[in-house]
Amino acid sequence: MPQLGFGVFQVPDDETAAAVTAALEAGYRSIDTAAVYGNEAGVGRALAGAGLPREELFVTTKVWNADQGHDATLRAFDASLGRLGLDHVDLYLIHWPAPAQDRYLDTWRALRTLLADGRTRAVGVSNFQPAHLRRLIEDSGVVPAVNQVELHPGLQQRELRAVHAEYGIATEAWSPLAQGALLAEPALAAIARRHGRSPAQVVLRWHLQLGTVVIPKSVTPARIRENLDVFGFALDDAEMAAIAALDRGMRTGPDPDTFV
Repeated sequence: MPQLGFGVFQVPDDETAAAVTAALEAGYRSIDTAAVYGNEAGVGRALAGAGLPREELFVTTKVWNADQGHDATLRAFDASLGRLGLDHVDLYLIHWPAPAQDRYLDTWRALRTLLADGRTRAVGVSNFQPAHLRRLIEDSGVVPAVNQVELHPGLQQRELRAVHAEYGIATEAWSPLAQGALLAEPALAAIARRHGRSPAQVVLRWHLQLGTVVIPKSVTPARIRENLDVFGFALDDAEMAAIAALDRGMRTGPDPDTFV
């Protein structure tokens, strides 16, 4: 799985093909979507038109809360594959634990079936808290490959990342730039000036040096290219510490313990 991928959250379906095409032309090879985004078909159109070998692409999608449960998940997966125009995905995730529904154990059973059948190359979860992860693993004996969660300098998820390290789960960040909410921070601006980079590039570089998988989103070709251009510099220990000091438990999205 590439450490830097391209996300399409909140991109309308009729704009998705152009955005994904621009990303693939820039050099991205990992594309992250979800059934609830309503743009899997747009992703599929871009993939079909790119002419790239399937083995060079890493495609992730997710089962939505309303489709949780064993049989419903299998049906939802078939529908996602149809919209994507693929015969398999590389990673399939449970989008939210939705603990009030208490169906994620049955949903996970369906994902394990899809994995055994070769219809997905890996399975994981999204927005799972430590208690959700431990219950899932204790029940099934199968560790998710990935937990995709909100993670950025304002919400650094240290406890959750420690649980990931304990089990060998890859941490993937959605909203890695906090939807731009932190990019005017003086500490980020100062680091960006020192490196001749943008604050967004500094934050993405911070993620990479933490070992986080990131999937920034943009529909602007210049910004899509800029977000990929983060491998030609490195942050020193003092700069990493300055960014670590920005943690304030700031969520831009729902609370996984209560979201249904």
